[in-house]
Amino acid sequence: MQKAWFYEEYGPKEVLKMGDFPLPILQQNQLLVQVRAAALNPIDFKRRQLAIFASGLPVVPGCDMAGIVADMAPGVSKFKVGEEVYGNIQDFNVPEKLKQLGTLAEYVAVEENLVALKPDNLSFEEAGSLPLALQTALEGFETANFQAGRSVFIVGGAGGVGTLVVQLAKHYFGASRVVATCSSSKVEFVKSLGADMVIDYTATKYEEITEKFDFVYDTIGESKNSFVVAKEDAPVVDITWPPTNPKAKFSSLTVRGDILERLRPYLESGKIKAVIDPTGPYHFNDVIEAFRYLETGRARGKVVVSSFPSSTSL
Repeated sequence: MQKAWFYEEYGPKEVLKMGDFPLPILQQNQLLVQVRAAALNPIDFKRRQLAIFASGLPVVPGCDMAGIVADMAPGVSKFKVGEEVYGNIQDFNVPEKLKQLGTLAEYVAVEENLVALKPDNLSFEEAGSLPLALQTALEGFETANFQAGRSVFIVGGAGGVGTLVVQLAKHYFGASRVVATCSSSKVEFVKSLGADMVIDYTATKYEEITEKFDFVYDTIGESKNSFVVAKEDAPVVDITWPPTNPKAKFSSLTVRGDILERLRPYLESGKIKAVIDPTGPYHFNDVIEAFRYLETGRARGKVVVSSFPSSTSL
């Protein structure tokens, strides 16, 4: 058995409890990873609050992790025991394959094609914060068929996905102009990520913005209002389901380790940086408090959990 956080019924964060949970049995092409850090995502608490995906109980929440390869099943060819890896272990595009054992546990089983080698310059906490948000951020640009030299308006530039969208727009996709929204206390922070201009949404309404953009990337589900800043026939992408604007394109995510590998040079050079909310990283014992904060919707970057127990012997 291993230590893990899990829930045996759906409901608020208080249904979570820490206790003993079975170690995973590896299947073909899977790695056993000792988790050193994990990030929390909105899908984690949405799945806990309501049975939106068919899966048995109990469930250990968590998609993102960074850790050390502890064992391998037959068929694994890309990794070795002892290597440091990171990835998103859950593919919500294939709900029937969702794992009951998520990343808030000492050990997880994950298919080798879902993870990548951790860049040496990133801590476990930084690497663990990235996979789902980075995959989501990248997919939105590809959904819009974004081309270098175009302008982009980002709704929610300070959140877990938004902080990466700003950086990708500026440093990876070659946007000619990057404008983002956030609250007044986060304006300078979002500018530091590469935004050319930041709009305080508490002081300015979308209708008051006269500039029009080649692409509107909405990370918080406000496409019913934010679409007004798009040029005529410009794509509007919304990463929340269902989009609040029926004309917006929904962008999900593709879960593969090679996507993380693709961005490795940008992470190693520091052009794209992990952003961890300054209230964290949270200790493994404080997962309920970490979820409480995440569910306020006020996080700056990602909410990360570290200091995982390591008392279980294999």
